[in-house]
Amino acid sequence: MGQPMMVKRMATAVGAVALVACATQASAQAFLGYGQKNRDKPDQKQYVPAAKAQEKIFPLDSTWTAVSLNGKAFSGSDRPSFIIDKQYRARGFGGCNTFAATAFPLKEQHLAVGPLALTKKSCEKGVSAAEMQFLTAFRTSGQWDIVGSQLVIKSQAGELRFDRAL
Repeated sequence: MGQPMMVKRMATAVGAVALVACATQASAQAFLGYGQKNRDKPDQKQYVPAAKAQEKIFPLDSTWTAVSLNGKAFSGSDRPSFIIDKQYRARGFGGCNTFAATAFPLKEQHLAVGPLALTKKSCEKGVSAAEMQFLTAFRTSGQWDIVGSQLVIKSQAGELRFDRAL
């Protein structure tokens, strides 16, 4: 086969590959709807998914003092409180006893709290009951949010509200 014939066949092959590539790209664009306008509704805009709201970062190394559980205010000067440090260790005061646990802020403003290590100090019945309600709500934490200046933790046992301690 002569050299001019070989060059002609290669040019034909390259042209065929380019034609197939263009046809494939055009088919893909038509399938995906790129560059196509809706002829029935010319002013209809293309759907663009909304951007996710900026996810908040859990305030580590801040001490939080309980304000209320399910709208019922904590009374007295010995209100429950806690802090989660940068090693994800939570420690705090339940109203009578101190506690410690592992706590991890998760995606989408969720909070996972591990089993609690708790001192076993004897307290008045009312204080012990309030402490148990607080610890149950804290341990079963689900979602958290900062609303105004308050930390709000929603759990299976209700909603806890906290003020940042000074």
